Amino acid sequence: MNSMKKTLLWMSMAFAATAYAASPASSPEVTAGADLKPLQQQAQAAAMTAQFLTRFHYKTMPLNDAMSEKIFDRYLKALDPEKLFFVQADVDKFAFARTKMDDAINTQDLSTPFAMFNLYEQRMKERMIYARGLLKQDFNFDKNENYFYARDKAEWPQTEAAMQDLWLQRVKNDWLRLKLAGKEEKAIRATLEKRYDYTLTRMQKLKSEDVFQLFMNAYATAIEPHTNYLGPKASEDFEISMKLSLVGIGAVLQERDEMTTIRELSPGGPAALSGKLQPGDRIVGVGQGLKSTPVDVMGWRLDDVVALIRGAKDTVVLLDILPADAGPDGKHKLISLVRNKITLEQQSAKKSIIEVKSADAANAGMRRIGVIALPTFYQDFDARRKGDKEFKSATRDVARLLAELKTEKVDSVLIDLRNNGGGSLNEAVELTSLFIGKGPVVQQRNSQGNIQVESEKTAKVVWDGPMGVMINRGSASASEIFAAAIQDYGRGLVIGESSFGKGTVQTMVNLDQVAHSDKPKFGELKMTIAQFFRINGGTTQLRGVTPDISFPSFSDPESFGESSYDNALPWVQIKPAEYQTVGDLKDLLPLLQVRHEMRVANDKEFQFILEDVNEYKLLRDKKTISLNEVERRKERDTQEQKVKDREKLRLKDKVASGKNGDQKDDKADAKVADKAATQDDGLQANERSLASELAAEKARKDAKDVLLEEAAYILGDEVDLLKSHHKLAEGVISDAMRKTQPSPR
Repeated sequence: MNSMKKTLLWMSMAFAATAYAASPASSPEVTAGADLKPLQQQAQAAAMTAQFLTRFHYKTMPLNDAMSEKIFDRYLKALDPEKLFFVQADVDKFAFARTKMDDAINTQDLSTPFAMFNLYEQRMKERMIYARGLLKQDFNFDKNENYFYARDKAEWPQTEAAMQDLWLQRVKNDWLRLKLAGKEEKAIRATLEKRYDYTLTRMQKLKSEDVFQLFMNAYATAIEPHTNYLGPKASEDFEISMKLSLVGIGAVLQERDEMTTIRELSPGGPAALSGKLQPGDRIVGVGQGLKSTPVDVMGWRLDDVVALIRGAKDTVVLLDILPADAGPDGKHKLISLVRNKITLEQQSAKKSIIEVKSADAANAGMRRIGVIALPTFYQDFDARRKGDKEFKSATRDVARLLAELKTEKVDSVLIDLRNNGGGSLNEAVELTSLFIGKGPVVQQRNSQGNIQVESEKTAKVVWDGPMGVMINRGSASASEIFAAAIQDYGRGLVIGESSFGKGTVQTMVNLDQVAHSDKPKFGELKMTIAQFFRINGGTTQLRGVTPDISFPSFSDPESFGESSYDNALPWVQIKPAEYQTVGDLKDLLPLLQVRHEMRVANDKEFQFILEDVNEYKLLRDKKTISLNEVERRKERDTQEQKVKDREKLRLKDKVASGKNGDQKDDKADAKVADKAATQDDGLQANERSLASELAAEKARKDAKDVLLEEAAYILGDEVDLLKSHHKLAEGVISDAMRKTQPSPR
């Protein structure tokens, strides 16, 4: 299969989808009308997708009536997950399609899934118009009533009257949130009118491709959680995310008030270098070439505007700009930029150094811990295949950073993989080899039961000193391979939360290549083809990687992680690979745990986290919220008082430590996180001003990462203990172990 390329390990958050299209003859009452309709190429793509999924998927499942029912349920859930738009009669209208979704794909007739979507769009419009109409009345917040907001497992409203009651409560809650945030009645009404209108506008911008992708993902995820269909645009964005580069102007854009707005400029990109653009500028027209006439893009979808701005390297794009400080009728300016290759540095590996005080009297002083944050296991596959010596690669970047940290005389290295959802399998293997050298890293088993051991046979160790890996529930797939291998080899400490639990391997199938299409029109299929196993024979599937030293977690296994999926593959075990451990930290773990517990017991910031976690656990099962103003104000005041009390404690510590008010206290910055978690402004993201949004984001970035600092302290303790045990002579990995040939365990 030439089209199967790029082995990936990705935490695919299912796009959600499912549906069918019965023939008009079998359901004359269902018509798509003049609304969105399927394209012929989409019907062909559906049929091709089914051929691959039924023949080559790791978990082969026939496309039959049983699968049809799963597709139907997932599509319905994707359309209306909280049961806020359809009433029971709407669901009953499409009951005939429960066992027809397979026929829709096989016969290439997608009319019914599109009809389901069009009815959803109609109901969405009706609900928004009704919600907007409710804003004309006055609301009574003196009653003791509750809004049941967690409706994913609720029944469908039986009548239109029941649906209207639900929306009345929803609108009242929206209003009350803004009122509690201090907004006046006029401002509240204006904000909510704009919000409901914006929802309608976004719905009207949806295209046939959006509906098709939603439906096909209902089919794909009905088989297994990490199989997805990507339409042509989604496929292009996925390629960019893996390459970490694109050709454009170097600006992060977002949609605000029906206009494409510059959110930030990428350093070194054409937009930043021009000196003519700034955050907040609105792009209202885009032209191709210096003498072109810009196309008016007011009200366009963001991805369509981005498609116009992207283009071939060294070509000119002409932008019609409404400056950030100009009103709607302000003077425009035309700016021409030469497109260039942009590296998405915010997703690249980055280093920093944390200094922690040694707790060992015999080795007093500061320990320098080098931290490398890696958001994803990226690789520019095409550039590497073409022999480009400068191809973008997570391993190459980390190797460079390790060399820099060596020159900066760090005592230990911490690889921060929190919220790293995976990426390239090659990168996971090669990155591991930087720390263990030669040897197996992970095992793969395909659908035929054949097992392949992935290893680097010619690798050389780049860092042989103490190290650790930091993970959380968002660390998945390739991150879990790396962390598990470091743990199994005894190479370093794994610190944090239990990981996601994704132990499957995906590959990308380019349907355009399969169909020999010169133009991108069929999209790509990300399909699970294997399961990976640790070198010790276990798998990270479902259970994830258990850290050596655990941190408190806000994650709920029932709502986030592999265990939250109803059709996840089970945990299994195979024969261990042949490998030789390069270290053994088991004797140190009890001592490290004791030091960790003693330290955090006296660390107020860590105790604040524990308090928040315990509070979250109590609240996460709550499905309702009060619509009584007095009760809600009491809840809000309690949360605000908690923030004030914490600020007083921080100030007390600051005075006790001898720091004056002019000196920056990093721990005081943690109040930003407290406020973000407890103070509700009632606004949605697009309703806040860009300036306040960027300021809040900067404040969050500047706030101290308490968990990261504690992980650094743990590694500092490890350095002390290794020194006291005379195990740090020339690195943790001894020359004898490097020369030892792998042997059966």
